[in-house]
Amino acid sequence: MTLFTWLLVALPAAGAAILLLGGRRTDRWGHLLGCAAATASFGVGVLLLAEMLSRPAGARVIHTTAFRWVPVGALQVDFGFQIDQLSICFVLLITGVGSLIHIYSVGYMADDPDRRRFFAYLNLFLAAMLLLVVADNYLGLYVGWEGVGLASYLLIGFWYTRPSAATAAKKAFVMNRVGDAGLSLAMFVMFVQFGTLSFSGVFAGAPAAGPAVLTAMGLLMLLGACAKSAQVPLQAWLGDAMEGPTPVSALIHAATMVTAGVYLIVRSAPVFNLTPQAQLAVVVVGAVTLLFGAIIGCAKDDIKRALAASTISQIGYMVLAAGLGPAGYVFAIMHLLTHGFFKAGLFLGSGAVIHAMNDEQDMRRYGGLRGVLPITFATFGLAYLAIIGVPPFAGFFSKDAIIEAAVNAGAVRGPILGGAALLGAGITAFYMTRVMLLTFFGDKRWASDAHPHEAPGVMTWPMILLAVGSVCAGGLLAIGGTLQHWLEPVVGIREAPQLAPVWVTTTVTLAVVGIGVAVAVRMYAAAPVPEVAPDDVSVLTKAARRDLYGDAFNEEVFMRPGAQLTRGLVEIDNAGVDGSVNALAALVSRASDRLRGLQTGFARSYALSMLAGAALVAAAILAVHLW
Repeated sequence: MTLFTWLLVALPAAGAAILLLGGRRTDRWGHLLGCAAATASFGVGVLLLAEMLSRPAGARVIHTTAFRWVPVGALQVDFGFQIDQLSICFVLLITGVGSLIHIYSVGYMADDPDRRRFFAYLNLFLAAMLLLVVADNYLGLYVGWEGVGLASYLLIGFWYTRPSAATAAKKAFVMNRVGDAGLSLAMFVMFVQFGTLSFSGVFAGAPAAGPAVLTAMGLLMLLGACAKSAQVPLQAWLGDAMEGPTPVSALIHAATMVTAGVYLIVRSAPVFNLTPQAQLAVVVVGAVTLLFGAIIGCAKDDIKRALAASTISQIGYMVLAAGLGPAGYVFAIMHLLTHGFFKAGLFLGSGAVIHAMNDEQDMRRYGGLRGVLPITFATFGLAYLAIIGVPPFAGFFSKDAIIEAAVNAGAVRGPILGGAALLGAGITAFYMTRVMLLTFFGDKRWASDAHPHEAPGVMTWPMILLAVGSVCAGGLLAIGGTLQHWLEPVVGIREAPQLAPVWVTTTVTLAVVGIGVAVAVRMYAAAPVPEVAPDDVSVLTKAARRDLYGDAFNEEVFMRPGAQLTRGLVEIDNAGVDGSVNALAALVSRASDRLRGLQTGFARSYALSMLAGAALVAAAILAVHLW
């Protein structure tokens, strides 16, 4: 098993290294190597799962120490891997869905001259994310964390000759550095408090730490999670990330980067369980974000940006559930896993539509595509039913569980959190129905040069397999509490008191979803769709089109004060530090000028100076003697 654990990360890392270092010599078969590395890593994950299942329930953790990594004084960090019930869920999601995205990319990027480089970056992304979830300490997690940030920068800006893509990549990189600072500061606190960065050491020492320390650690880790998982207030980069190729969007949104923040919170459950203040902050961030993203999704005409807003909202549900503690950790992971299937299916389906429509992404120029893209319509439709929570599709089991947990969060918090989650479900049903209607139904609004056609098999088969997951994954994870029992040794389970019967919550949720669907049908099924979005819209719609002023907020609250602070520090440096140094230099220069005047170069002047000096010395000696 030690070899298998190594291979899990080493295979995609080796694939990336070969494709990047091999250069153009690997162009002809680089995409095949990339797919082989991803699928082989998935095979290793399956073998690790089989090994875990063959062990007794109390001995399923596979731990491997590769080598002594940081032996520096009191800081002793090993480079180790930990495969437990939580990490194996992420391993299978990352490698399984990631492999399907690799295969899909063979067709999607077939005509791109830099396809080999694209697959190298995909492999790098998988390797970094796998390291993040299988590391046995926070420093190893941080290396994967930064690797994911680098890979996302490379993939979002893959078409770097487009100014919009280069700008989007830089924006994602910079905003994630803000969150990374939070995680790094949390690690500093851990080392000072516990003397270690290993999960086992930190979690063992957490009960003895003071509440202020635990709260600081929790809030700093939440800051890191907000950036990686695109949560308020660091969510603005995710919409612009759509400038990358569509498979990148699927990989970031479904299997890798945006799930990292949820993983960090759930992995750090022993810390968050001891700090109600940090847990409350997590809950608030999740509740605000799920509504924030849903509202934005209602106003987007770009199909990929509508799905990006959906991701912000769905990750908000996961963060909300994670903030509920042992009553919600399992549901956060369940929704993360089901979301991996239906969101990847939605993005790959949107890619098939864009591919068929000559790279057109505006849904107002679609319409009536269900007849010419039957496979895409079917797979996209199944993912749509899953995300809005129609039974028995995957999202029904996971999202409804989160709504139920939110409703039962307490007499005070329950109505607020439950209301936010229910409202988010209704808005989700509305904007996703809008996407379906504008894309596949109604009149044909294509450009004259568009000739829509179904994608090749290398693209449709991954979509079909993801559609199967969209249908079945939720039920398989929920039946008999399968996932609850599996994760209980890692995150713990606590049944919250039932403030409302399950059937009542389910009925109300389905009713709200039905209302959202009905409103969308009324607005978009019968009425003609103008080619250009109308300007005479409500204030909320205008705000949603501008992402609820997320960029403007960050500019006013962070960028401008930061720029002013920087200018102030520069002035202090120029006037204070540099000024004092320059003043001393000027003093020395002036004194030198005066002293230099005494150097005439004439021997008689020097002789006279020596005589005067000797006379002064003699006079001084005589005066002392006489006194």
